[in-house]
Amino acid sequence: MEQQGARADDRGHEPHAGTVTPIEGRSGVPAEAELRRWNAELAGLDAAGRVRFALERLPGRHALTSSFGAQAAVSLHLLTRELPDIPVILLDTGYLFPETYRFVEALTARLDLNLKVYRSLRSPAWQEAVDGQRWNDGVAGIDAYNRENKVEPLQRALRELEIGTWFTGLRRSQASTRTATPFVQVSNDLLKVSPIADWSDRDVYDYLKAHDLPYHPLWEQGYVSIGDTHTTVPLHEADSEEATRFFGLKRECGIHEGETWSI
Repeated sequence: MEQQGARADDRGHEPHAGTVTPIEGRSGVPAEAELRRWNAELAGLDAAGRVRFALERLPGRHALTSSFGAQAAVSLHLLTRELPDIPVILLDTGYLFPETYRFVEALTARLDLNLKVYRSLRSPAWQEAVDGQRWNDGVAGIDAYNRENKVEPLQRALRELEIGTWFTGLRRSQASTRTATPFVQVSNDLLKVSPIADWSDRDVYDYLKAHDLPYHPLWEQGYVSIGDTHTTVPLHEADSEEATRFFGLKRECGIHEGETWSI
């Protein structure tokens, strides 16, 4: 298990012959027409086919980001079946549930994950000593906390690992903020691929069952979206699934909100 700041080794996926030209060699990011063509083609493929499409045709080194949340085993299994040593980026805030850390250990061992753990440059204790518990300071405080503990570590991971295309487990049915999630999009000059964007909860269940994969341990306790201990509650304590995170003030942690940040 590699820790914050670890650079990628030579095992990362390299483009095959016939791939599109890497972004750094193009005049800007892919045109909208090109993205539309890719999304149309991806819509006709199953999830595994979308993964293969991206690995073979989209530019640069590839990585998967995972929060090791409720249904994380799906994307981890899908990606590692096609590219066993794909870097898996985990953003560790220091406030994850104990069950999450154990889930990370279990899935890393079972799937032989090439795990890359990134953290804030300041420890949780340092942050609290200087800035207090920012998650209790409304949306502005939550956003500041997320920028330091989610956005900046992800920026650093993508930069240090020299990623050109990154995979996510986003699904349109997860939240109102995700209903328009495309299979491939440009995110801060990188390509972001969501192979299971059109999957339902039933699709997730069927896949996990077919491959004997586990839900997060807290799933059985009513946790449907799992992040930090201080801003996550089970569904029976909230008015809706979206309200189980960040006191219902917002749904996203910053890395999928469309805000612009440089790599």
